[in-house]
Amino acid sequence: MPKNKPHKGLAKRVRVSKTGKVRHRTAGHKHLRSGKSGKRLRHLRHGPYMADADVKRLEKLLFRRLRGRTQPRTALRKSPSPTERRAAQEAKKAEAKKA
Repeated sequence: MPKNKPHKGLAKRVRVSKTGKVRHRTAGHKHLRSGKSGKRLRHLRHGPYMADADVKRLEKLLFRRLRGRTQPRTALRKSPSPTERRAAQEAKKAEAKKA
């Protein structure tokens, strides 16, 4: 069966933050700024995080679980720290010795 590959073009245009939110660059901010009002340019500077509905669409393209603006942190599965991983392994070894 073939592998699922992430959409490389999209992966280059967005960054996934550590908490799982998707950062992106606002459209219309790169060039032809002289014709745009200061207020419009200020608004384009802010809000780099993508909305929930769009994030859900991107999950399918990136083959990865993501979290939108309003989803809780528990929506993501956190990988354990090295100390937590070691403690879990030792608990597993102790359980195996008992059996």
